[in-house]
Amino acid sequence: MLAVLWSLQCRKMVCLAAALAFGAASARATPYLVADADTGQVLTESEGAAVWYPASLTKLMTVYVALDAVRAGKLTLDTPLVMSARAARMPPSKMGFRPGTEVTLDNALKMLMVKSPNDVAVMVAEGISGSVEGFADDMNAATSRLGLHESHFVNPNGLHDPNHVSSARDMAIIARALLREFPGHADLFGIGELQLGRQIIRNHNGLLGRYPGADGMKTGFTCPAGFNVVASANHYGRRLIVVVLGAPTAKLRTIEAAGLFDRGFAMGGGSGSLDSLPASGSGVAPNMRGEICTRRSAAAIAAAEEEENMIEPSHVNPGGRGGVFSAFAASLAPSHTEISDERPVFNPVPVFVGPVPGWRGPVLAARPRGGAEGATANDAKAYAPEKPSALENAAAEGEVPNAPAVLQGAVRTPPAALGRKPARHAASANRGGKNPASTKTLKAKNNRSDRHGAEAN
Repeated sequence: MLAVLWSLQCRKMVCLAAALAFGAASARATPYLVADADTGQVLTESEGAAVWYPASLTKLMTVYVALDAVRAGKLTLDTPLVMSARAARMPPSKMGFRPGTEVTLDNALKMLMVKSPNDVAVMVAEGISGSVEGFADDMNAATSRLGLHESHFVNPNGLHDPNHVSSARDMAIIARALLREFPGHADLFGIGELQLGRQIIRNHNGLLGRYPGADGMKTGFTCPAGFNVVASANHYGRRLIVVVLGAPTAKLRTIEAAGLFDRGFAMGGGSGSLDSLPASGSGVAPNMRGEICTRRSAAAIAAAEEEENMIEPSHVNPGGRGGVFSAFAASLAPSHTEISDERPVFNPVPVFVGPVPGWRGPVLAARPRGGAEGATANDAKAYAPEKPSALENAAAEGEVPNAPAVLQGAVRTPPAALGRKPARHAASANRGGKNPASTKTLKAKNNRSDRHGAEAN
């Protein structure tokens, strides 16, 4: 009898080894990493220092630079920022605000972490640094201060650019810096839903409300990058950071991250620090477009982040990277967390358009580069409209197809109108089960991808 059991066990191990070999042969090796948020120790990783396109994970660095500017006294969370014509021209995902719309930095950061709008990212960049280019300089200055290794940023939103790169290691360093340097804003990364007027905007992070202890942080997707996530979770006071890059679908990204958390929490310690990882690869980020988007329609690409449980395309092997890794992680961990397809319920965090009531401070907007030496954000003047283009004229007439009708007028909605006080970053509480009100809310349809594979989350 024992011999039979041993034979069956051996067969299981042989099958697992064969599955792993098949997965390795059928899918590109893409990076993942698990790190301890407190110690910076790497618990497990694969290609953790490989150069990769970060997509909307970039917005973690955008938030870092913004909070650093607040810490330096350049502006406050209540400072209104102005949507420029350049920002409004960004491809989806976007909020669709008209040029001239004011949004406080506090509300803008919440939108960045939940909806991931590319127009709002540019609005934040222009308000803080005067221009996208100036903000990119500030991002790269922060890169040096934080000791990042593979990162170089050219924009605040992660829209594809061959020179806009990072790595799993660097993304973990940014996440750790946000949690350690700005602990009072940690709940910003765990908001499950926003409420803007009657519209409910859900977070793309499939771990929130589904994986025990998950409390943030950010997802990202472009065709060249694949499906990325930086996630954090806390078990009994121990917080881990997981980075997954280049997953073939949003669902497999979530499953893989959960398996990595299971594996990490089962481990006692790591083998080295984030800084000690040796450089890997050629230094050039691979382009995943052929593997991620070739057989997906434009509509499927646009819906990729909005519909986590969409039918997987036929070219994605279910026994490939995500499926094989999940089986492997389950075999190593004492328990394996199953990720439910049921949507969790969150308490929506209210956001609004316009300044806070009674605001008398500066309103920050895009401003020309090469101005007075030493000029800061506080020297900015109020918004001066640019010469309208056909796009801006269409926006003024409410004809921009990517702007939700509820937002076309950019009506200022102070917190008093919502019947509650302004919240900084009140994390939404998961109550489990389905949301009975979700069918009554307006669903934004802003994620139509442009023909260049625009950011979809």
